[in-house]
Amino acid sequence: MKLTKLRQATAAVTIATLATALAACGSSGPTSGAAGSAGASAWALTGGDEQTFRTSFDAWNKTNPTETITPTFLSNDAFKQKVRTAIGAGKGPSLIYGWGGGILKAYVDAGQVADLTDDVNADPALKSRFLPSIAATGIIAGKVYAIGNNAMQPVVLFYNKDVFTKAGIEPPTTFDGLLAVIPKLKAAGVAPLALGGQSKWPDLMWEEYLVDRIGGPEVFDKIAANKPDAWSDPAVLEANTKIQQLVGAGAFVKGFSSIAADSGADLALLYTGKAAMLLQGSWNYPTLKTANPQFLKDGKLGFIPFPAVTGGKGDPKDVAGNPANFWSVSSKASAGEKKAALDYLKKGVMSDDYVDALLKGGAVPPVAGLQSKLAATQDPQWLSYVYALAQQAPHFQLSWDQALSPVQADALLTNLDKLFLTQITPEQFSTAMNKTVGK
Repeated sequence: MKLTKLRQATAAVTIATLATALAACGSSGPTSGAAGSAGASAWALTGGDEQTFRTSFDAWNKTNPTETITPTFLSNDAFKQKVRTAIGAGKGPSLIYGWGGGILKAYVDAGQVADLTDDVNADPALKSRFLPSIAATGIIAGKVYAIGNNAMQPVVLFYNKDVFTKAGIEPPTTFDGLLAVIPKLKAAGVAPLALGGQSKWPDLMWEEYLVDRIGGPEVFDKIAANKPDAWSDPAVLEANTKIQQLVGAGAFVKGFSSIAADSGADLALLYTGKAAMLLQGSWNYPTLKTANPQFLKDGKLGFIPFPAVTGGKGDPKDVAGNPANFWSVSSKASAGEKKAALDYLKKGVMSDDYVDALLKGGAVPPVAGLQSKLAATQDPQWLSYVYALAQQAPHFQLSWDQALSPVQADALLTNLDKLFLTQITPEQFSTAMNKTVGK
């Protein structure tokens, strides 16, 4: 995404200000592996691909006893808060887990992450390892600051096949079709849609897809480019009107604002049959393999793309989510920590065993030539679906809260929460967000 000079200038200030504010509240992150410590460190998220990371680090540490890496795992919301605090204070981990986009740009502008361009160019195997469209997410202003560390993560509409069969309905392919099944599911005593509203970021998935389906990717491109009043685009207003239409129809589970996605509570509603559908990232599949493998074995999980919007300009094949997650190397790490981190990125990430571990866990790594391997896995239907979805998408939109600056992302989640709770109108949402342009 292109950034204006004003946004570039404020990015570094944003990190420092946020770090100070969080520190004042008594928040602090883990201290293992901070700059200057004896061993390199890595912070990442719990759940999802956590076991792949743990296995990879364990294997690396056994064969590289002089370049060990100590991982720390945190829940999504806790991670985002704590890592910003630590990085702003110059005490972040050696390997920083991220999504690319605006937050990575803020770290770059603040001088907190290392330029890896020369290291990547000097290693042909590393340079050619990832699909170009995925590798591009870790590039800022033509320089490499992040390297992919896990799977492609499109957001899809999961559904419970048993619930749909009992209700006598088919999965919706259009937004009008989605509205039509809501009363039938409610009549069957099931919440049509699970939603982890307490976490706020799941709300964003509805916004991203509806804006794209209605107006196409150009709408968000203008927002990301800090165009004045970009948030007042008719597609944004229509998308938010449709969101409140869903809320008004009782589409989302009662009490959604108290349900936490980080604990998997929204996913549990799906596999226990209390909710029919869940719009969530593909990272939920590996979680489901651990939380309720029998649900998968019984063939009860269904998955479809986000429904099309009749008359919309967006391509129904467009995808939103995370092209992958990434490792960046802290510029504040010691020379020894940096060497250990770089050596791990070159030799430990996306090795054959690493790729096999991701596939075994139900995730699709962003590397070329996987078709033959996908067919031989435990989850060929799911993995082939995700691989094809990502490959064939005309546009793969990075999650907005990662593509935007930290200031805008925080305001976005706050205002979306208010929108879903009908505390503000679509027009008030746009007015509030227009005030964040360029910040």
